[in-house]
Amino acid sequence: MPDSEDTENTENTENSEEKATPRGFVVHTAPVGLADDGRDDFTVLASTVPAQVSAVFTRSRFAGPSVLLSRDAVADGRARGVVVLARNANVATGREGETNAREVRESVARTLGVPEGELLIASTGVIGRQYPMPQIREHLKSLSWPFPEGGFDRAARAIMTTDTRSKEVRLRCGDATLVGIAKGVGMIEPDMATLLTFFATDARLDPAEQDRIFRRVMDRTFNAVSIDTDTSTSDTAVLFANGLAGDVDPVAFESVLYEAALALVKDIASDGEGASKLIEVQVTGARDTAQAKRVGKTVVNSPLVKTAVHGSDPNWGRVAMAIGKCSDDTDIDQDAVTIRFGEVEVYPPRADADRDEDALRAAVAEHLQGDEVVIGIDLGIADEAFTVYGCDLTEGYVRLNSEYTT
Repeated sequence: MPDSEDTENTENTENSEEKATPRGFVVHTAPVGLADDGRDDFTVLASTVPAQVSAVFTRSRFAGPSVLLSRDAVADGRARGVVVLARNANVATGREGETNAREVRESVARTLGVPEGELLIASTGVIGRQYPMPQIREHLKSLSWPFPEGGFDRAARAIMTTDTRSKEVRLRCGDATLVGIAKGVGMIEPDMATLLTFFATDARLDPAEQDRIFRRVMDRTFNAVSIDTDTSTSDTAVLFANGLAGDVDPVAFESVLYEAALALVKDIASDGEGASKLIEVQVTGARDTAQAKRVGKTVVNSPLVKTAVHGSDPNWGRVAMAIGKCSDDTDIDQDAVTIRFGEVEVYPPRADADRDEDALRAAVAEHLQGDEVVIGIDLGIADEAFTVYGCDLTEGYVRLNSEYTT
C-alpha cells in the first residue's frame, strides 16, 4: 500500500468526517447481496501503513471461521485492516463456510497488496447460512485500490444488522484522532468485549502498553453491557493504531479510549432490540469488582426488572429479588444492602414517621419514565464497584426475534 498524505486534524466538536479523521485509514463499502434491501453490507477498513493491533473475541464454543481466522491474524500484534460482512454470520456452516471466509479475505488482501495474514475478517447476522458467493465474487473482482480516505460514517452504517441507527464516535488525544464504530442490538451478553466494534487511531503507543490499555477499557465498557443474556458467536473488538500522528501519553489515551468505548456501549444498550430505555446499574460496596459485576449483570438481565422498567412500575422488590439470586455470594447480607432508583433510596425500609410510601413510589415511577434509568446498589461489604448497562424488555424485542428470519 502506498502511504497516504497527512491530513490536517482540527478540533473535534461534532461527529463530522472532516473534523476528526485519523490519518492513513481508508474505507470501502458496497452492497454485495447479503440482504435484499440494497444497502451497503460489505466493508473494508484498512491502514495505508503498518499498524499495531489489539483485539478480543468471543469465547463461544460455536465461534465462526471469521473469528478463528482473525485470532490467528492478530497473534503477532500487527494487522493492516479488516473486512466485514453484515447480515450473514457465516457460523455453523462447516468446511464450506471456512473455505468461503478464506477466499473473501485472500481476495481483499490481494487487492490491498498485503499478506492475507495481516487482514482480519468479521461477519455478523443470521447463523447457519452460507455466504452468497457468486454475488460476493462479482464484487471482489471489481474491487480496486486505492480506497478513499475517511468514510467511517459509511462503515458504521454498512456493518449494521438490526440496529436502528449507526454508532460512531470521534475524539482527539493530543495530535492524534480516535474513531470508533460499533454494531449490535441483540444477542448481547459479552464474554470478551462484544458484538462488532472497531477503533482506528493514528496515535503511536508501545505495543504491550496498547494491548493492556485496550483490554482494561474493554473490561470496563463492552464487557459491562447486556441486552438479552445471549453471547454472540461472532463478537469481535479491535483497535488499529498506525502511529502517523506520533506518540501520545498512554494515560491520556486510555482516558479517551474509555470515553469513546463507553459512548458506544450506551448507544448500543439504548438501541437494544425493541428497547425504549437505557438501564444503568451502579454497584458499589462490593468485595471485589467481579462480585460487583456479577450482581449488576444479574439485575440488568432480570426479565422482571426489565419489564418493570419498561412499564415504569416502581416495583423495586424485583431488584432485591435479583440481588438475592447471587446465592453463592454468601457475604451479601440483606440488612447491609441499599437500593436506590436515581437519587431515591427505596431499601432498606425506614421506620421513621416521615417516610411516605406513596410519595416514594411516585418518585420512583417518575424516574422510570425517563429515557435513562439508574439503579444504585450498595452491598455494604467493602469498597469495590462496577457499573453495567442494559435496556428494558419490550413487545418489540419479542416481535423482532420471533420473526427474525421470516
